[in-house]
Amino acid sequence: MSDVLPLAGFVIGITAARRADELGALLVRKGASVRYGPAIRIVPLTDDTELHAATSRLLEAPVDAVVATTGIGFRGWLEAAEGWGLGDSLLERLSSASLLARGPKVTGALRAAGLSESYSPASESNAELLQHLLSSGVDGLRIAVQLHGEPLPYFVDTLRASGAEVIEIPVYRWVGPVDPGPVDRLLDGVLDGSIHALPFTSAPAAASLIALARRTGRLPGLVSALSGPVVAACVGPITAGPLAALGVPTVQPHRARIGALARTVAETLVARSPRLRAGGHSIELRGQAAIVDGEWREVAPAPMALLRALAASPGRVVSRRELISALPGGGEEHAVETAIGRLRTALGGGKVVQTVVKRGYRLAVDA
Repeated sequence: MSDVLPLAGFVIGITAARRADELGALLVRKGASVRYGPAIRIVPLTDDTELHAATSRLLEAPVDAVVATTGIGFRGWLEAAEGWGLGDSLLERLSSASLLARGPKVTGALRAAGLSESYSPASESNAELLQHLLSSGVDGLRIAVQLHGEPLPYFVDTLRASGAEVIEIPVYRWVGPVDPGPVDRLLDGVLDGSIHALPFTSAPAAASLIALARRTGRLPGLVSALSGPVVAACVGPITAGPLAALGVPTVQPHRARIGALARTVAETLVARSPRLRAGGHSIELRGQAAIVDGEWREVAPAPMALLRALAASPGRVVSRRELISALPGGGEEHAVETAIGRLRTALGGGKVVQTVVKRGYRLAVDA
């Protein structure tokens, strides 16, 4: 089975706007099929009046400290300021301030601009940045905080409560997609079981998908799917926030990186894949396929739905009525018989699935 890629057979939905292609390419290399449905879009920095206003406010007076949270956001801010004719003034103001970088990518962006960081936490966390500021004393200081796509209310409110004047720098602000069609279809795929995992790279994307589900009456179905068969993976705890508020369990990589997120998705889906022995064969269920004795077997949606229903309780007789309810769109007994026949063919023979006369079907699980 070593020649079968870890995500072969799985369909993964991507809601990201930024770095969606990069994440998709990583998942495709692992064998996945990818469907894109951007749940948000990024306001171009040069067109963002809020960022221009915040930058102008920062330039009105000296600033004591600047918190930089993302490398791409910091570089984009400098480029936007250059386009407005404020580039030199911004760099001059930043060079006289204490610069705090959340992680190595931000540190690299600062140094590329000819600036030097005064502090960068080993944990790459906003919490450690905040603690460093508070322990140094912020009462009466003027502090700029570069936001990374969404507000940081606890961070900002704590600084203000401690006596600081805080200027929020809203770099790459996110709003809803221009065309909601792709994300709407992505949501349908989650609900009908044709999508097996949703990796999230930002809290706004998760919140936007939840808002769409709520507006269209599909929120209970979304929560149920993400709490059961569909893997909800988040790049970090901030991204997981909107899902956690609904009680949705998430998996997260140890490091908040796109590559680590892709690996976590792969490891989780493989770990959740049912494995059993039936009819003398070793069988592993994938998203829309099965691996039988190490060989890849494509399985159509209706037969796959019945295989999952049978594998949920290996060896138990499952009635035709139960199997009808498992069929996509329902049906009747004849549809079950047809799907069972196709399933046997797909698995390579008739010994894996047994007919129990007048009762239903079962997997011929090996003792």
